[in-house]
Amino acid sequence: MTNTEFAIEALPIAGAYLIQPATFGDHRGYFSVAHDRNQLLKHGIDADFFQDNQSFSAAPNTLRGLHCQMPPYEQAKLVRVLQGRATDVIVDARRGSPTFGAHHKQDLSADNRMQVFIPRGCLHGFVTREPDTIVMYKVDNEYSQGNDRSVLWNDPALGIDWELGDAEPVLSQKDLSALSWDAFDTPFRYGE
Repeated sequence: MTNTEFAIEALPIAGAYLIQPATFGDHRGYFSVAHDRNQLLKHGIDADFFQDNQSFSAAPNTLRGLHCQMPPYEQAKLVRVLQGRATDVIVDARRGSPTFGAHHKQDLSADNRMQVFIPRGCLHGFVTREPDTIVMYKVDNEYSQGNDRSVLWNDPALGIDWELGDAEPVLSQKDLSALSWDAFDTPFRYGE
């Protein structure tokens, strides 16, 4: 096998990265190393992933987010799309961060095989762009229902353009009744 170096670049949210694993293709298809702890460590990404989660969204414009886990169950995530396409959104909720309150959007698809690393203390969401989209993400801490929080996806204070056009998003009751950004008393602190 040839060079298996990952292409990793910093995103505009402090501590977030766009990751492109090496892919090797031929007439049969391709092979790719989807996760390599040593590759991430070379770039200062030190997350000990605990669990893999997978979501299936049948309809395009299914919007999930903005979610986080409160301490002591906060989670870093490594997100990728296995089938279809989605726009992934990160919001920095860490007080003291140089990017506090800022957001970043990233197109992830089965075709581009890109991944996003989201540090602890950020809100996360995505909207699907194709039917039957499967999103997989690694997390570095266990899930706690009592520590699960949602912030309103379309809060004007965050100014996120989900690029829905005239389409109505497909939302869960949890996301319809999420907290506003102002009502979300973030416990997250940058550098902690």
